[in-house]
Amino acid sequence: MPQVSIIIVCMNRPDILYPCLDSIRLHTSVSYETLVVAYRFSPVNLQELRSRYPWVTVVESNGVRGFSENNNLALRQARGEYCFIVNDDTVLDMPVIDRLVADFGRLPADAAAISPKIVFGNGAVQTCGRAPWTMWRYMLHFIHLVDETRPTRWSMKDGLFRTWTLNGACFLVRTAVFRETGWFDERYFFTPEDIAVGHRLNDSGYSVWTDADVVITHLAGASVSPMESAIKPTRVAGALIFYSGGSRLRRAVLGGFIRLVEGFRMLRHSITGRSSGHGKLMYETARNVRWAVSSGKSPKEVFISLSGISQDR
Repeated sequence: MPQVSIIIVCMNRPDILYPCLDSIRLHTSVSYETLVVAYRFSPVNLQELRSRYPWVTVVESNGVRGFSENNNLALRQARGEYCFIVNDDTVLDMPVIDRLVADFGRLPADAAAISPKIVFGNGAVQTCGRAPWTMWRYMLHFIHLVDETRPTRWSMKDGLFRTWTLNGACFLVRTAVFRETGWFDERYFFTPEDIAVGHRLNDSGYSVWTDADVVITHLAGASVSPMESAIKPTRVAGALIFYSGGSRLRRAVLGGFIRLVEGFRMLRHSITGRSSGHGKLMYETARNVRWAVSSGKSPKEVFISLSGISQDR
């Protein structure tokens, strides 16, 4: 039985995936299995993946699935004591997995998950621990007033420290605990399933940790995706579920706030640049977010409605 099950979801981007797999092979000594969820891969790319990386277990995924659903396809097959969730656009420059596994030997019995410091390609910190996310914090984030690189009780410390929640780009979790607490919540499509995992672990009596001395590089794109007019409304639909906590009043308050902010954004983009490609995209995104808030549709339904991607394939 492997000590670690490495779980990677890749949406038909072998050019991004291969450097990640190569870095894992180079920097990992503990016993492991690697499960790659090949999401909507072309037949050519699927064949090449299997040929170049015979040590990888390929989990085919078609149709329309989000981050949670795709990860869960592989997680349910995981045999390791730990699961290492990692994005395909990450690169290991040190033995990240080995060191996080070793950290569990120093942690209390209630420790369920641990994350490294996650940095962008230019060395800037993306996250180093994460504070609890509340509806108020999300509202501030929505108007760009939250900086996760600002030190808090739960983040941006040195060495090994207790944090509150996780970044889905990379974390190591005890498989038995992850299974017990229900894997990723499939109500979400893009976000905030990683934040929800950390909150659920704490609510279940477990602790979450960060080792700031272990670093992984996340080569996340800095430009706006052409699919932003479908992606952002889908993220917002997930946020409404998580931050409302099942309360109709909280959902109404948060939804009203989002509609107000996006209304101002529509106005701004109609004045300053709707004729440009970027301005038009931002206008359509704001309009679609307002629709998603009022639609009552699930995040997955929002994405299918706005993306034009067929459920069947």
